[in-house]
Amino acid sequence: MNIPLEENQAIPPSSLSEQGGQEQEGHSHPHSHVHNPESQRQIINRLSRIEGHIRGIKTMVSEDRHCPEVLIQIAAVRGALDRVARLILDEHLTACVARAAHDGNIEAELSELKAALDRFLP
Repeated sequence: MNIPLEENQAIPPSSLSEQGGQEQEGHSHPHSHVHNPESQRQIINRLSRIEGHIRGIKTMVSEDRHCPEVLIQIAAVRGALDRVARLILDEHLTACVARAAHDGNIEAELSELKAALDRFLP
């Protein structure tokens, strides 16, 4: 079974690690990312579960499982990723954007958020 990958969907993880995970192209005013520890824990836990789910899908493909079963699992991962993205967006709005407003950097922060959303949303 061949499942085609879509091109240009995300920044490769190797690119993120080269950038230190925080400072990305166009991020001209890096700020400390001090977030709510509970939110961060929830996000990391969800991502760990998604990672395990992806491994399960990989196993399904290698075992040549029925395509609709694989697609259903992929849909579940997409939904889980969307929920994580909402948590991250909420955290960004309550922490980063609020901090930028306090520091007088709201225009730049909103511009970066808009650019990220343009890539994120279909």
